[in-house]
Amino acid sequence: MTVIEINHLKKSYNPDKLAVNDVSLSIEEGESLGLVGESGCGKSTLARCLLGVERVDGGSITFNEKPLANANRKDLRDYRRNVQTVFQNPTASLNPKLKIKDSLLDPYLQFQNELQLEHFHFTSKQAFVEQLLEIVELPKELGDRYPHELSGGQKQRVTIARAISIEPKLIVLDEPTASLDVLSQGAILELLATLQKSLGMSYLFISHDLAAVYQLCQRIAVMKDGELLDMFQKEDIYNSRRHEYTKELIGIF
Repeated sequence: MTVIEINHLKKSYNPDKLAVNDVSLSIEEGESLGLVGESGCGKSTLARCLLGVERVDGGSITFNEKPLANANRKDLRDYRRNVQTVFQNPTASLNPKLKIKDSLLDPYLQFQNELQLEHFHFTSKQAFVEQLLEIVELPKELGDRYPHELSGGQKQRVTIARAISIEPKLIVLDEPTASLDVLSQGAILELLATLQKSLGMSYLFISHDLAAVYQLCQRIAVMKDGELLDMFQKEDIYNSRRHEYTKELIGIF
C-alpha cells in the first residue's frame, strides 16, 4: 500500500528559481526511502512541504489515497498525527524547560482521544514513558531529567521515542545523525532499523550521507538543484545506468 504520494511538486522562494522543481515520488508501507543530495538541493524544502510547514506552489500530496488539497479539518489532523518528524538537532527539538517525560507525553496528550495504539500497552502515563524509553534503549530514570542533562545521542533517542509514541505511518528523518559523533550515528541507524521492523512504519530519510542512506533504506532518490534526477533500489546503486550526478556521489561514498 502507498502511504504517501507526491506528484509534480513545486515550491519557489524566488520567482526565478524553483527550490523544488516538478518532483514526483511515493513511499510504500513499511519502506525506507532515502533522499540524498548536496546542501541546498531542495531536500529539506521538500520535507517542509510534506510536513505542511511550507505551502506548495504546484503539484499534489496524497496521503492514504486522500489528496491533502481537498482534506477537511479531520483529515488534516489525521495527517498531522500520522506524519511525524525527527530533525538534525535534538537540542532544538526539545523544550529545555520540560522534563523528558513531559516531552514524551506531549504527542499522546494531543491525540489521545483519537488513538488506538497497537504496539504500546500501558496502565499509566508513567508506564507509557518507561515503555518509550525502554524501546529506544534508554534507562527509565532519564524521564525525570531535563534535556541539558542528556548527551546528544540520548536526546536524539528521546526525539525518536516521541515521534513513534503515537504510532505514525510515516516519519520524516531530516539529517537525524548529522550532529552526532560516529559511534552515536551508527547506533541511531541501528535503532531506526529495529524500530521500523517492530512497528511497521515508513521512513523518508533525508541526508547528504549516502553511506547512512545505503545502510537504512531500500530505495534511494537523488536530488540536485531542486530536481529529482535518479531513483533506484539500493542494490542497483552501481548500475551503469545511474545518472552522472549519482555516480559523482558514489565516488564520495
